[in-house]
Amino acid sequence: MKALLCKEFGKPDTLVLEELEPLKAEAGKVVITIKACSANFPDTLIIQNLYQFKPALPFSPGGEVSGIVKEVGEGVKHVKVGDKVFAMTGWGGMAEEVLVDARRVFPMLPSMDFVTAASVMYNYGTSFHALKDRGELKTGEILLVLGAAGGVGLAAVELGKMMGAKVIAAASSDEKLAVCKEKGADFTINYTTEDLREQIKTFTEGKGVDVIYDAVGDKYAEPALRSIAWKGRYLVVGFAAGEIPKIPLNLALLKGCSIVGVFWGQFADKESAKNFQNIQELAGYFMKGRLRPHIHKLYALENAADAIADLMNRKVVGKAVVVMSDDVKMSSYEAPKEEIQTKEERPVEIKKEGNTILFKNIAELKAFKGKELGISSWQTLSQEMINDFAKATFDDQWIHVNEEMAKQFSPFGKTIAHGFLSLSLSPKFMYEMFKVESAKMGLNYGTNKVRFISPVLSGSRVRMKAILKEVEDMQPSGVKLIIDAIFELEGSEKPACAAELLSVIYE
Repeated sequence: MKALLCKEFGKPDTLVLEELEPLKAEAGKVVITIKACSANFPDTLIIQNLYQFKPALPFSPGGEVSGIVKEVGEGVKHVKVGDKVFAMTGWGGMAEEVLVDARRVFPMLPSMDFVTAASVMYNYGTSFHALKDRGELKTGEILLVLGAAGGVGLAAVELGKMMGAKVIAAASSDEKLAVCKEKGADFTINYTTEDLREQIKTFTEGKGVDVIYDAVGDKYAEPALRSIAWKGRYLVVGFAAGEIPKIPLNLALLKGCSIVGVFWGQFADKESAKNFQNIQELAGYFMKGRLRPHIHKLYALENAADAIADLMNRKVVGKAVVVMSDDVKMSSYEAPKEEIQTKEERPVEIKKEGNTILFKNIAELKAFKGKELGISSWQTLSQEMINDFAKATFDDQWIHVNEEMAKQFSPFGKTIAHGFLSLSLSPKFMYEMFKVESAKMGLNYGTNKVRFISPVLSGSRVRMKAILKEVEDMQPSGVKLIIDAIFELEGSEKPACAAELLSVIYE
């Protein structure tokens, strides 16, 4: 097999193409016949011995690949020979084959091509982790992306818009910013010809930006931080512009802001369950056509060093991708985003069985997003139920279980139910409200938030009123429901509690 090798540390022109022996699988590992490998900023550092990870010489750069499983080692169960996969290899990807830990290998989505599959994990994984987990970006906030035309930068622009933010894209040329506009940027700043701080001040009406995504560092970091809003979050993603900036820490004090490090590779290793959930969510967005990587250019393996050089010289907009054969072509997508969205938003006729809404499948459930699911029947919270709940939760305070003491000492003259008892009725109430006929499994697994408003006295009657707030894809064939619920008390203007419930359904 052929491989582009780093045999001595240096610039891309020191890399050499050589013929090597075919690879053999080891226990817990997979050999992949590579079809495509994207170039990323770490590749420019690793060949110079400047990256956090330092492989022994000689090695091949390239940490993000797609291809076909050639061989699996002992203990590998989730992929088999012949499967189309993508993988995070760290290095070794600019070659015709790679040996990689099976835990870093994932099946490709059915509709995904090899170029796209080799272009999504690093950029979107990094940016989604940054904006969702580290920046906690919220709908309506203002996001500034520095280095917005790079791979992770464009992904941040795209994700920021999808998450409901207003996005300011900053890059070094008007040509790059035109692509940022195509990806949804609301405002653009050419920081080669325009004053970064003045433009931010204009676009935010002097309020500053809520979240800064900084993949470039250098001279842009400090003026951006000086433009952050009160309690803003500054995300340190990388230093593509060269110098690691020295930040005056008094700015964090004056702005009440957070300076937050983003290291997706470590997050993937140390918090693998959360990372896998992020990957599942991203896969759902790709399947719906809501995310698409921008491919700058395809390079043959013989010219793979040029891909890294173009990245170092800031010529790449989006992704530079090395392909191993002529049959791997530039990405093409079957349906434009607008067509898919129109299909999703088409109204669906909903059937009922009594007061229960009957959804034929998850697609119908998605179309119902934002609408009322209805109101449940009344449920009486008897003293027996309160006693049983007290035993189950080891919370047997007299205010709940001792009726005689409650008569004497309670301001209510009666025992009261535990706050969570009312909340625990939500599965029963939801079963009354709706059913999904195609569902093979459903899980009610908690709340995002809950607020207890009124005490619920023994003998009170409670019911639930609910709205389907959000429906989020979960792989392989499920959705997470976010439901706004109000637990009403009979005879009272104030409810017992309000909660944001979580539920999962799989077809």
